[in-house]
Amino acid sequence: MAIRRTVSFQFFLLLSIFLLGTTVSATVFTLQNRCSYTIWPGTLSGNGGAVLGDGGFELQPGASRELPAPPGWSGRFWARTGCNFDASGNGKCTTGDCGSLKCTGGGVPPVTLVEFTLSSNNDKDFYDVSLVDGYNVGMGVRPSGGTGDCQYAGCVANLNDNCPPELQVINSGSVVACKSACAAFNTPEYCCTGSHSTPQTCSPTQYSEIFKKACPTAYSYAYDDASSTRTCTGSDYLITFCATGS
Repeated sequence: MAIRRTVSFQFFLLLSIFLLGTTVSATVFTLQNRCSYTIWPGTLSGNGGAVLGDGGFELQPGASRELPAPPGWSGRFWARTGCNFDASGNGKCTTGDCGSLKCTGGGVPPVTLVEFTLSSNNDKDFYDVSLVDGYNVGMGVRPSGGTGDCQYAGCVANLNDNCPPELQVINSGSVVACKSACAAFNTPEYCCTGSHSTPQTCSPTQYSEIFKKACPTAYSYAYDDASSTRTCTGSDYLITFCATGS
């Protein structure tokens, strides 16, 4: 009996050391609503990864919510506006709709996105704020506690106020979102498809330049990598909706 207790203790000790030695901290995303109205953040995980925040939830003005993500996670976040859900989570949103309270797919454009690819081995995370699918609300991403470049990314301007008429989405007499030129016109030069499917043949357009001028650190079209992709190592991230500055 004494021998069995000794073996059990040694096994427990070795197991504890192993678990302590292999613990990897999660990255924490904090989603904060600085809008004057309620939003319903949507989340979408890539490559079959962990679903964060059940895919979507309600966030009142001034409220925030923390979402831990495992190493190697990739996906996106966005804000839905003008939503109306029943007790079962069924309903629709004016912008960013995904079919129900808990999203199983991406938000319907036009919608402002923040995209992440986290490192699985304590190397660089990659992140960006994208207007490639259009714009509905301002967003900002601020790293915290990381090392490396770790720059702010975001679009804090209200593009709905300066959206060209041909790109406007209007609801109840107000501009609630601004389409991308690709969504509005669906041509290769605006969508970077067909004969315009490479960085050399797909250049900025007058519409993407409007987005870029208003939001210099956000993706304005498909090949806007150089000035829009950010990197950081070992960071947590604050994602602010209706952000007001960097």
